Amino acid sequence: MKKFILAVLVAAITNTAFAQSFSIGPKAGLNVSNYTGGNIDSEALVGYHLGGILNYGFGNVFSIQPEVLFSTQGAKVQNDGARSDFKISYITVPVMFKFKTNGGFYVEFGPQAGFRSSSDIPDQTINNFAKNLDLAAAGGIGYQSPIGLGVGVRYIAGLSKVGDFTGSNIDPDFKNSVIQASLFWAIPLVKK
Repeated sequence: MKKFILAVLVAAITNTAFAQSFSIGPKAGLNVSNYTGGNIDSEALVGYHLGGILNYGFGNVFSIQPEVLFSTQGAKVQNDGARSDFKISYITVPVMFKFKTNGGFYVEFGPQAGFRSSSDIPDQTINNFAKNLDLAAAGGIGYQSPIGLGVGVRYIAGLSKVGDFTGSNIDPDFKNSVIQASLFWAIPLVKK
């Protein structure tokens, strides 16, 4: 009888520890982006991001959240005596590792890959201003309610250089730097 009770207890603990949840939903928000490094003289540019998230939870604390977002980034760049908006649009794919408290607050971190979808560069002497692939690391904090509505702030630090040009007075060795403020709704499809 003791072995049976012990086996049931172990099974219950194991099942609780590896309980899984799955949610999906929309995400949108504001970007404040700039360039860092190189000799580029730039100021922050305001943009936006929107897309969707998948969240796969393991237990009550840890989850993995891949996202697909359309994100407008760039900076106001000083070039030839004038400051112009250098805008680049990316399809970004962050994969965040989230740790959530019982109160709904969370911290997250993970890698991000960005795929350039378009560029709006006013300096016509620069061809192919940005590379097609932008690699970054991200980290953030936020709050998610029991029904899945949430708000978060994330910092994305570029790891790969953005510039893909030569023959300009701007050194192409600069990286993206983005602060994102987001609203999302992770609609539970499978609950623990």
